[in-house]
Amino acid sequence: MKFRKILEVAIIAASALLLASCGSSSAKSSQSSSKTITFWYGGDAATAVKPVVKDFEKKTGIKVKVQSVPWSSYNDKLLTAAASKTGPDALVVGTTEVANYASSQTLMDLTNEVKKDSSISDNQFFKGSVDTTKVHNKQYALPWYVESRVLYYRKDLLKSVGYDSAPKTWSQLYDAALKLSKRGKNMYGFNVDSAEPTFGFMFARQNGATLIKNGKAQFNKAPMVDALKYLDKFVKNGAAPAQDTKLTIGQSFGSKGPIPMFISGPWMIQSIQKTAGLKDSQWGVAELPKGSVNNMSNTGGGDLAVFNYSKHKKEALEFVKFLNSKKEQIKYFKASNSMPTRKSAWTDNSLSDSKIQTFRKQLNASEPMPALKAWDTIGTNYTKAWQQITISHADIQKTMDSFNKQSQQLMDK
Repeated sequence: MKFRKILEVAIIAASALLLASCGSSSAKSSQSSSKTITFWYGGDAATAVKPVVKDFEKKTGIKVKVQSVPWSSYNDKLLTAAASKTGPDALVVGTTEVANYASSQTLMDLTNEVKKDSSISDNQFFKGSVDTTKVHNKQYALPWYVESRVLYYRKDLLKSVGYDSAPKTWSQLYDAALKLSKRGKNMYGFNVDSAEPTFGFMFARQNGATLIKNGKAQFNKAPMVDALKYLDKFVKNGAAPAQDTKLTIGQSFGSKGPIPMFISGPWMIQSIQKTAGLKDSQWGVAELPKGSVNNMSNTGGGDLAVFNYSKHKKEALEFVKFLNSKKEQIKYFKASNSMPTRKSAWTDNSLSDSKIQTFRKQLNASEPMPALKAWDTIGTNYTKAWQQITISHADIQKTMDSFNKQSQQLMDK
């Protein structure tokens, strides 16, 4: 009887222990599935990213609150968040801003995470995209989508001045542009983009320029000065407008094509298709014409990062890795036209269009702007310097001497 009593007590205790164990496991599972992270998405609408987010939520049980932040206020809002140590868990980072955010300790250092996970190793991505994520040999983000610049051109109008294909060299680009500008009043051949900070630097690199060398600005050296002289020749001789014409892409590239050649990113494909009123056979895209050294383009896009002060770093890291995967990059491309940074993703049929594949080829000759905290300010100052050259007819060498000094002072701060 005594033994039976002891046995009953033991069974009750064991049952209680089992229930407690199950309750603990259930609570742990509930806690995991109810966890919510916040994701800052650059832009006014997060429609394109929501299908990818839903995939992650379904797979992990982790909820993701997507907050759209306009790019115009993104920088200030994020730096304010870093100062107060309260902000998102995961976020999109513009490629030129990584250095700025890294210096302010806004982003989690992912160097060790990348080293131990072969699925996100550098060789999976385009080199130019990887370079945008690193500052002083430390990695602060994962490449997500990539942009490069190519030449858009009107096939029919180029053919009318003797070009059966897009210009392949600087001399051909100028020759074709000058001939096209002779069509009449307010007709040009090429757009020298006065509002794009990277435009002049891109041409400088094609001419062999090293923008920064051992911490010293090189903007007043011959390769860049000569590249700007080349671009200024378009404006002086009427082959390119001196200022922004304020025309829509449908007005400038469609119809008679007042500006039948320009350089831009992949987002322009859809704009032309929707608004220019052109047949597909009337226009095309091509790799950039080669300068004296190369046909280097600019690598831009967006990277994925973890907020350094997040209380859910493990979940945020799992999230950015998920978005970064081949399958999800392809899915995001289909929804947004933002091109994948993973080289393996480019074998998918959704990227087989010849215009899209031109960007793939250009990415082999594409580099990001220097990873400097002050780069955005330097870029803004460049557009002002260019306006002095084209509008006020300032001496190019003197203007770049001044710009170089100004840039070095910003770099030395």
